[in-house]
Parts: sequence; C-alpha cells; structure tokens
Amino acid sequence: MADDHAASGAQPLENVWDYPRPPLLEATPLRLRVLHRGAVIADTRCGFRVLETSHPPCYYLPPADTDRQLLLPESRQSFCEFKGLARYWSVRVGNEIASCAAWSYNAPSSAFSAIAGHFAFYASAVDECWVGDELVVPQPGDFYGGWITSNLQGPFKGAPGTAAW
Repeated sequence: MADDHAASGAQPLENVWDYPRPPLLEATPLRLRVLHRGAVIADTRCGFRVLETSHPPCYYLPPADTDRQLLLPESRQSFCEFKGLARYWSVRVGNEIASCAAWSYNAPSSAFSAIAGHFAFYASAVDECWVGDELVVPQPGDFYGGWITSNLQGPFKGAPGTAAW
C-alpha cells in the first residue's frame, strides 16, 4: 500500500508514532502557504517542520516569506521544554483579527536555532494552510499546532483525553 501511495506522486506515508522524542527539526522543500480572508499571510519553499512522537508536524515559515504587516504581537508566551520561550502573534486582515493564530521563537534552543524568528500557524485559526497542493486539517485541540495531511497515520495527540499519552 505504501508503495502505491508513493507511486501516485503523493508524500510518503508517515506514522506519527515513529517520530522521535525529543523532536526532530528538518527542512522541507514543499511549498507551504497560509491564507486568511483572501490575504496571503505566508508562502514559502524554505520552511521547516518539527516532528515529535504522536503529533502531526508543525511547520515553520521564514519571516522573509511572511507578510509581517498582517501580524500583531501579543503578550502571550509559553515555554516548550525542547525549543524554549515562544511568543504569539495575531493575524489582522482588514478589521478582522484572528487572535494568537501564530507563534515564533526569537531565541530557540541550539537544536532548533534554524527556526529563530520563523512563524508557525494554527491551521484552526486561519482559513487555509497548505502543504504542497494539499489543504491541511488542524490537529485536534487548541494546545498543539500540527498540520494533518493525507500521508499521516495517527492517532494524533491533542483531542480530549489524550493529554496523558
């Protein structure tokens, strides 16, 4: 089955339970896009993804390929034991604001230094997030920000009752 999936030109099948802990950072050549209310918030082929056991990947898009005029800094912060201190951003298109729709690490730990200043977006907070030609499905729950694509196998952490996984 996996060979048929790859032969179709789709991304290879990945089981999120095979992802490592601590997480792995890797560059992705796939086009990544974030759109909200008709505006292109970010569009890149120079992104990264973070792979962590039981989670769909979180994608990080470079500031050079993100429309910073559409981002508003928020006072909210959180701490990741692997990446460090995150700050949050809202997306404003016209008069509409999607609160805390993105996050970034200004000074991540050394293992994640490549994503310093990059933006990750909650697919549940904006209208569209794309990996290649595929519209992603948001990771369940409001804590994690993974992007689910058809090549991923779960179950995925984040839904109610999965906090202890």
